[in-house]
Amino acid sequence: MNSRKTRKVMVGAVAVGGGAPVSIQSMTNTDTRDAAATLAQIGSLAAAGCQIIRCAVPDAAAATALREIVSGSPLPVVADIHFDHKLALMAIAAGVAAVRINPGNIGSEAGVRAVAEAAGEAGITIRIGANSGSIAPELRKRLPAGAEGVCEGLVASALEQCAMLEKYGFRSIKVSLKASSVPVTVAACRAFADRTDYPLHIGVTEAGTRERGIVKSAVGIGALLLEGIGDTIRVSLTADPVEEVYAALRILEAVGLREAAPDLVSCPTCGRTAVDLVGLAGRVERYVDECRASGKRFSLKKIAVMGCVVNGPGEAGDADLGMAGGNGKFVIFRNGRIIATLPESEAWAAFKAELDRHII
Repeated sequence: MNSRKTRKVMVGAVAVGGGAPVSIQSMTNTDTRDAAATLAQIGSLAAAGCQIIRCAVPDAAAATALREIVSGSPLPVVADIHFDHKLALMAIAAGVAAVRINPGNIGSEAGVRAVAEAAGEAGITIRIGANSGSIAPELRKRLPAGAEGVCEGLVASALEQCAMLEKYGFRSIKVSLKASSVPVTVAACRAFADRTDYPLHIGVTEAGTRERGIVKSAVGIGALLLEGIGDTIRVSLTADPVEEVYAALRILEAVGLREAAPDLVSCPTCGRTAVDLVGLAGRVERYVDECRASGKRFSLKKIAVMGCVVNGPGEAGDADLGMAGGNGKFVIFRNGRIIATLPESEAWAAFKAELDRHII
């Protein structure tokens, strides 16, 4: 695919835009004022493969806690600011790698100028985050009703705020345009991408619970990435933020922007399934994800978890390593050849040991 040409900005040590690999972001859901809890969650997210982390800054106490969080975080920290530009100034003084401001609620131009000047002096990036729910009221009055108006409002809000930052000599800008509607989000990002070279953070906001949110995010983020639009992503879920990171990794793999190795295949359950195939496939998937997130790599290209002892090795004969179960027992096979037969209770431990033999 042909990637959109964008300027490069830095979020800590992570390059965004300018041909850099698409990075994965998430957001803590701890109380930012509790630095220890927030750092613990950031550690879990980093282990899962997150590259940039955002923290909500609702008040001065949270902004004060950022100094400890930034100092202990393995990831560059982005301060999420709404309503009060003074919180952004406090966050910048605390050493954050970037601040995110919302054009619909950050306040006066004087406040935006103060943030731009402070960020410029600190050498950090500002993310303009335009959301469908916070388009400025005066702008809404001038827009058509419905999805078209929301799309136009997102683009106009982001362009206006970018122009304001540029007016004060600030150029290290990345932008997001998000709605809970997938078509509106995609249309707004396309329109903005056609008119600018700012790197884009893409995602579907308020996407919903884990199951619904992953589907909406995969459709919206995936559609844009396949068009070469998007420099950093967040999958927004009403779930553990670690699930956001795993979902983002799989989206990048699905569109060919991350190596999907090993690929995990598993058969759908049916009336012949007599083992806990769902649970076992989930354990294999999670273990492989955890290994890859920690920097481990496998020599395997394809792993199979099948629910039928008779057909499993045949249907997944092209897998480098696989297992198939039925009637309380499992077989482990390599390249279609059975290498072990064992009780279901011993299957996971034995298969994990086989996986570990192929870590390089």
